[in-house]
Amino acid sequence: MLLPAVVSAQTFTLENEAPANPENEPLPCHPVPSDRQVKWNETEFYAFFHYGMNTFTNMEWGYGDEDESKYAPLGKPNPEQWVTSVKAAGMKGGIAVVKHHDGFCLWPTATTTHNLTNGGGQYHNVNIAEEFAKASKKHEMKYGFYVSPWDRNSAYYGTDDYVTKVFIPQCEELAAYGSDQFEMWFDGANGGDGYYGGARTTRSVDASIYYDIPNLRAKVHRIAPDCVMWGVGDEARWIGNEQGYSANTCWAMGNSETGDINGWYWHPGESDAKATNSGWFWHSGEGIKSASRLFQMYLETVGRNATLILNCPPNNYGVLPTQTVNTLNELGVMLHERLAVPVYGMDESNAANDFAKTAQIVVSDERTGGNYGISNLTDGDRKTYWATNDNTIEASITLTWSTAPTVRYLVLQEPIELGQRVKDFKIEYTQNGSDWQEMAKDITTTVGYKRIIPLNGSTEDSYGNGYKVRAMRITILDSRACPLISNINVY
Repeated sequence: MLLPAVVSAQTFTLENEAPANPENEPLPCHPVPSDRQVKWNETEFYAFFHYGMNTFTNMEWGYGDEDESKYAPLGKPNPEQWVTSVKAAGMKGGIAVVKHHDGFCLWPTATTTHNLTNGGGQYHNVNIAEEFAKASKKHEMKYGFYVSPWDRNSAYYGTDDYVTKVFIPQCEELAAYGSDQFEMWFDGANGGDGYYGGARTTRSVDASIYYDIPNLRAKVHRIAPDCVMWGVGDEARWIGNEQGYSANTCWAMGNSETGDINGWYWHPGESDAKATNSGWFWHSGEGIKSASRLFQMYLETVGRNATLILNCPPNNYGVLPTQTVNTLNELGVMLHERLAVPVYGMDESNAANDFAKTAQIVVSDERTGGNYGISNLTDGDRKTYWATNDNTIEASITLTWSTAPTVRYLVLQEPIELGQRVKDFKIEYTQNGSDWQEMAKDITTTVGYKRIIPLNGSTEDSYGNGYKVRAMRITILDSRACPLISNINVY
């Protein structure tokens, strides 16, 4: 084929199609969380309700061979009482254990006869999953369910049939109790000895592949799009202990108490801890830790870029004991009066004063263009923030008061949608305007979603006498990218 002798000339104009950034918005510092992970983090403090067959057998881990009739509540189980009791403690939600390792289900599941429909006594037929979801919605509390991947009752466990016929269908059944669920909890205990339909043997699985997590996630998220899959689901991590404790340095990437600054995906930490002094399930004669101890746990988890799920086990009447309810009320008062945590039914006039709102604030650097100014630090909106210019990773924020307040706590937050950034900072104060002294030395490292610093450096005796300060200076010493601070509170 011959080409034409003359080719018409055409003019091409090159256009710069790079997206404009007229607001000079900081680039994300990866990794960053999904929308559901952000909403999960905003829950901060919520309850665990361990209740089930073990409540009536005095066990912690049942073998799965328990006769269903042993589940026999002495009164009508009352999930609404559970929900209102923890709401009075300043919690924002709860997780109900509706299937533990013994495989006994607290809802009328189609997957097994080992469920409450075959229980004993007058009150065994109360659908705990349904009533818990209903009560949570009524009282505007977030909610979700613990469903054990390990099932010591099922003859299918250890085979492919268990995942397709039992486990995933159970999760789908539970997700259907509310599309607005915020978390589904999967314990890390997987495999071992059990009843297994009468086989009475030991079965082991590789949890990383056995439960078909990608398919499980897709099925649950299709029903409940904001439901974070904890533990085995790998959208949030176990903090590494059951003591209500996170490390002072806590990254929302990696694993364990500290996380890992080099972690390649968002993996925030949750601390599961017992409010009582016995097991996870209720046991006769148990007591509850003091409100002061629970407040300390709050500081060491929520105050260190983790969330706290605090176990409050209902008794064999299906309600939280009076002692538990009273202590939770005490905790709510502490959180409200010391840290201004919103607590239902409490007078706002009794909330802690946020002295940051009355301070004159000066910063060493402020990002040009857009809305990244000082006012964002105290507007109460977590999504607005103060920012420095690119390549500025060291900066200071100074708060000054005309009349020196007595202060005990500093709260800092980062807008985690753009990643976790701050690596190191320090706090100083002055009483005369010229001599500066460092506060809470050696515990000021990462910030993340929320950091609460007891200014005396002690979480055990954090309230103390406080410090009368004329000015306070927060200096960010190092950051993964230009630092962003969304909120500062001083109490």
